Amino acid sequence: MSFEKELKICKQYLAEKKIILYPTDTIWGIGCDATKNKSVKRIFKIKQRKESKSLIVLVSDFEMLANYVSAISNEVKLYLQSTTHPTTVIYKNPKNLAKRAIASDNTVAIRIVSSSFAHDLIKTFGKPIISSSANISGKNPPKSFKDISKKIIKKVDYVANVKEDDYVKSPSKIITFKDGVVVVLRS
Repeated sequence: MSFEKELKICKQYLAEKKIILYPTDTIWGIGCDATKNKSVKRIFKIKQRKESKSLIVLVSDFEMLANYVSAISNEVKLYLQSTTHPTTVIYKNPKNLAKRAIASDNTVAIRIVSSSFAHDLIKTFGKPIISSSANISGKNPPKSFKDISKKIIKKVDYVANVKEDDYVKSPSKIITFKDGVVVVLRS
């Protein structure tokens, strides 16, 4: 199947508020439309994860990011433009996202994805996508597709038919900014 056809299929599933399993710029993730509360709720159920633990939202670029956060500081922009490691940033006062995608302290974890299937999918879909590692909560995230539990595969609506397992990937770095200083929450 062609890359473009796979993008269209995944886009259709997301538009229908379904759950997909797909490779991100870091590891394989479980995803859905980040603006649909019911879909986000299903992610928590599939992962057996408490809703008090927030999920990561993926966007394609700064322009898309601006539609979902109240402000993007110059420190964040400069940091993200200077790093080559996939980095998720915690933003205050998110907007236009599913309530379940937002943490109880009114923050959201968002990553601008680099060139990958996920980046092209988000551009094609035109909206942010939830990304949570394709594992049961508390278990190790899969380093490749073959490491994903059959339980997870059976519970999603569609598995992207793409191969992005050429090298071992790891979860993104997670950071926040406090008084203009980077605080690393996960390296």
